[in-house]
Amino acid sequence: MSLLDYTAVELAAKIKAGDTTATEAMEAVIAQIEKSEDELNCYVTFDKEKALAAAKKADEDIKAGKLTGPLAGVPFAIKDNMCTEGMLTTCSSKILGNFVPTYTADAVVRLQNAGAVIIGKTNMDEFAMGSTTETSAFGATKNPRNPEHVPGGSSGGSAAAVAANECFAALGSDTGGSIRQPASYCGVVGLKPTYGTVSRYGLIAYGSSLDQIGPLCKDVTDCATIMEAIAGKDDKDSTSIGREDYSFTKALVDDVNGMRIGIPRDYFGEGLDPEVKEAVLNAAKVLESKGAIVEEFDLSLVEYAIPTYYTIAAAEASSNLERFDGVKYGYRTKEYEGLHNMYKKTRSEGFGPEVKRRIMLGSFVLSSGYYDAYYLKALRVKALIKKAFDEAFAKYDVILGPVAPTTAPKLGSSLSDPIKMYLGDIYTISVNLAGLPGLSVPCGKDKNGLPIGLQLIGDCFKENNVIRAGYAYEQARGRFE
Repeated sequence: MSLLDYTAVELAAKIKAGDTTATEAMEAVIAQIEKSEDELNCYVTFDKEKALAAAKKADEDIKAGKLTGPLAGVPFAIKDNMCTEGMLTTCSSKILGNFVPTYTADAVVRLQNAGAVIIGKTNMDEFAMGSTTETSAFGATKNPRNPEHVPGGSSGGSAAAVAANECFAALGSDTGGSIRQPASYCGVVGLKPTYGTVSRYGLIAYGSSLDQIGPLCKDVTDCATIMEAIAGKDDKDSTSIGREDYSFTKALVDDVNGMRIGIPRDYFGEGLDPEVKEAVLNAAKVLESKGAIVEEFDLSLVEYAIPTYYTIAAAEASSNLERFDGVKYGYRTKEYEGLHNMYKKTRSEGFGPEVKRRIMLGSFVLSSGYYDAYYLKALRVKALIKKAFDEAFAKYDVILGPVAPTTAPKLGSSLSDPIKMYLGDIYTISVNLAGLPGLSVPCGKDKNGLPIGLQLIGDCFKENNVIRAGYAYEQARGRFE
């Protein structure tokens, strides 16, 4: 077994036992990056010397007994919308192409305190707006399973880096499925936690009421372990919630006997690829054979999720992206006449087409005369979607369904039709609108060998239910190759 084949938890155990070192693990990762990065384009920023120095420091701290946790010495990648002090943070946009923050995001600080070693920053859809990692100003990332296909998005760089062994685990952010969908396309595990569980301090905002940081990794054990490291109340984030229990790893038990699992009929209708449907329902049968009680039910309002999400997300994006004006930091146009012309030219040159599209849509739904007709109506539907989930969770512990309607599309096939790209988020966005936790676990492959993801959704603060179901399924499935 190659060093790169270990999960993050397995690697940390090997380092602790003295079988390998953080430096050796980082050297193996660097060799893999140098071998495959030209083709895959997973990273935006990668500082080899800095990464090796950090690994060496981790080895010294492990030897001195300062670092003893289950992630000590493990090389991690960070999505490029999380601030890292002294390291370029671009959101894969020209407008932040020269931005070096003076502070580090809380989730990254917690990860570093747990002994993780940061390799660099991963590619993403510009400002997390997209589902394919093709809207990046630094070129598209490719799917390691088949480089002719997209890795998903917006955390495509993080998911692809994990799948390609260019890191042992990574952090992503999820606004409407941006951790779970690329995890599904690349055949890795991804968790979007309950809103407020992980601090958003230092995460460059897209949709503030929807964004949440979470892990992308090789298995459910890594997922639970990373969650214990990054979750926690943070006074610097007003939406951060203090929880009584952060012990996610106690849910790693191979026992779903008596667990009630609901399958929404609405998720298995028109538009779902037959191979995806078969793989997901087979996974449900596996859980049923292990003692889970599996039932079909009607989850209403599914068809309203996409217009609701894009109305709210675009409105919040248009407000959040007002700060990028060429005055305080980031890109500024070279030639301009007066302040207003500088604003206009800077933003026209600095933002890509998808970001401009969402800013314009958001500004429109917030404008006088349309605010009530669109934005307020979307907020009311959001509340109804949350109510529908509340009713479902009165009966079920976990809701099971697909992550995406299809496997990874070919590069270039989504950008020509933005509406088609938006419709690809149909199974993931309701989870963000309701603030729920959602887990993506690989459950099969299509005829072309592309991975299919199983989505497990839990009630608020019930990550342990989805972790338990995911872990039990994973034990039955075996290692996903």
